[in-house]
Amino acid sequence: MFLDDYHTVKDGRVRITADQASHFAKYISGDYNPIHNTDARRFCVPGDLLFALVLAYYGLSQCMTFHFRSMVGNDVPLIFEQPSDDVIVVADENGKHYLEVERQGETTRDPVVVEAFTRRYVSFSGKNFPHYLKPLMEDKGVMFNPQRPLVIYDSMGFALDRLDVTDPGLTLSTSSFEVSGKRGEVLLEFRMTAAGVAIGHGSKKLVVSGLQPYDANAMDAIVDEFYRLKAAYEATV
Repeated sequence: MFLDDYHTVKDGRVRITADQASHFAKYISGDYNPIHNTDARRFCVPGDLLFALVLAYYGLSQCMTFHFRSMVGNDVPLIFEQPSDDVIVVADENGKHYLEVERQGETTRDPVVVEAFTRRYVSFSGKNFPHYLKPLMEDKGVMFNPQRPLVIYDSMGFALDRLDVTDPGLTLSTSSFEVSGKRGEVLLEFRMTAAGVAIGHGSKKLVVSGLQPYDANAMDAIVDEFYRLKAAYEATV
């Protein structure tokens, strides 16, 4: 599968190195969040990679909800298990949960459908910053700490009417940002289509920590650095 380059399996354990995770974030998702850089002090595996692996192993169901419970570090042995038909858990050998998934409805394991949906969703999801977050923060007059930007994947879910679409469309429908002190919650709602016809909807929630007053100059510098890093990475692949 197309995820072979981004994880390894040995003795029933899934392992994701910092290099694999960082490459997935940039190359597949277009996500340049510093927390996914191999040298990041608080490095974590992209939630979208865990999401993609769940779909690859267990298929795409009509209704799925993903709860991201903790951040996965470099090369942590992970256990993917299915306690029941409608629950999937990603945990480590000590029983710590990193991801909990609930699902309902029919399920497809068609590799073409699953890969197409996965690629379309993670490409959308990787556009958190600056595409979606910057205007929301500007509107609220707050921003993350430019020295320690921390944007964490909290949860996402979707409901599909069909499971036979090999070229799905996915677009943002609405977005909101609720601020409480130095913490904020971003809700991104999206709709899915097939040949222009609606086939489903979903949402994604992010948590932004360390909020401070919005600084246009500082934000412009962060955005410029984002595109510099993007251009530098794309020149190497």
